[in-house]
Amino acid sequence: MAKIISLVNQKGGVGKTTSAINLATYLAEAGKFVLLVDLDPQGNASSGLGIDIRKVAKSLYHSLILDEHPSKIIFKTETLGHDLIPSSQDLAGAGIELVHLDNREFRLYNVLREIRTNYDYIIIDSPPSLGLLTINGLVASDEIIIPVQTEYFALEGLSQLLNTINLVKENLQPDLKIMGALLTMYDKRNRLSRQVIREVQDHFPGHVFDSIIPRSVRLAEAPGFGKSILNFDALSKGARAYKNLAREIIELDKKESKKFAV
Repeated sequence: MAKIISLVNQKGGVGKTTSAINLATYLAEAGKFVLLVDLDPQGNASSGLGIDIRKVAKSLYHSLILDEHPSKIIFKTETLGHDLIPSSQDLAGAGIELVHLDNREFRLYNVLREIRTNYDYIIIDSPPSLGLLTINGLVASDEIIIPVQTEYFALEGLSQLLNTINLVKENLQPDLKIMGALLTMYDKRNRLSRQVIREVQDHFPGHVFDSIIPRSVRLAEAPGFGKSILNFDALSKGARAYKNLAREIIELDKKESKKFAV
């Protein structure tokens, strides 16, 4: 059964969608069956993989709000074993529509339960907000990755996010865990970046990934071509970083499995 991981940060511009796309791609490249769920109405994870959300006939909205079976809205990507549930412009109004639905916080949980056994990992790209869509992503998830950019105000707003995560754990999803903070947009020439790494490590002791995502022109260019960095420039430093992140997550899961087996 798939491990479901949400990438969450209500602050925009932290590399969340780039990380969701490329983590999913490299998990698939490592031989895992992976589903990427674009929960953001902006649809950047979808367009970043070559899907024009203006032309999508059925999207996550149709499962989340209209109870369409998710198997009918899944797209294949160019990486073997990597599927996508796209966003669409309809999803922008879903936050309001959800308010009036039964079990509104569990709508995505119920959607993914229908297909969870088909995958090893389900990666959710959450909106840059703490609204009902993001709450749905948290409730549906087993673990959370928090992308944090190594720049000024990196920790700004994280206390609000952590408070929301704790509320979800207390009231809706008691098994929810933080897998780790993912440092992004790192520039080794910048003293500030090194300082932010120390601050994040202090803020999340024992929960910061060893893999650090560099600031990279090639990473920024890839979504414009509708490609992951694996399919755009597999030899770039950004590609190596996401490959290492996927390996790190797989190794963490192996260690966790061994604990349960003992």
